[in-house]
Amino acid sequence: MNLHKVTKIAAIVISVLSLVFLGGLMASDDAANSSWITPLIYLSYVILIACIALVLIYVFKNLFSDKENIKKTFISIGLFFALILVSFIIADGTEVKSASNEIIASESTSKWVSTGLNMFYLLAVVAIGTMFWTGLNKIKK
Repeated sequence: MNLHKVTKIAAIVISVLSLVFLGGLMASDDAANSSWITPLIYLSYVILIACIALVLIYVFKNLFSDKENIKKTFISIGLFFALILVSFIIADGTEVKSASNEIIASESTSKWVSTGLNMFYLLAVVAIGTMFWTGLNKIKK
């Protein structure tokens, strides 16, 4: 049995269990809902963990199948960390105070928030530039 059939069967089983739990939740009154909520939460945790595990397995399987994939991945990760470093360097780390001189955000919190905003702006510029570049290349052809 191949993996596609196994995942299809697992999805059907999980769907049926979810429908049973949902039906039990909807059929019960408010006092009994707490007995149905806990199994639903645990089921969602199991599904989330299974999805994350499958994604990680296939990502690493495909990543290590070819040396070119590993090289491109490490270059991309290095560029991403370089953008984080540039964002951190240009970030402003001033303390934020309220009108009554209470500290709302410390210097380090302000620095990291500014880093996140700078990173967003840099990635937005890269995305817009990439779309512009591909559009120009399509026009040229």
